Amino acid sequence: MGDAMGKLLLLPALLTGVFCAGFAVVVDFVLGMKGLATVVGISFVSGFLGNCFAQIVLGRGK
Repeated sequence: MGDAMGKLLLLPALLTGVFCAGFAVVVDFVLGMKGLATVVGISFVSGFLGNCFAQIVLGRGK
């Protein structure tokens, strides 16, 4: 795998991770983490929105 290919794979993952970390802080502040179903639901929403965010920032959602 070349250097450019590695950057193409890592940048969306990095952006998604940063988004999810920020999202988790906001959710923890607003709701507090309660119960497994809440954690699973919030994790899903965070990953989904983080992926959308990374694609928009990188211009791949067109």
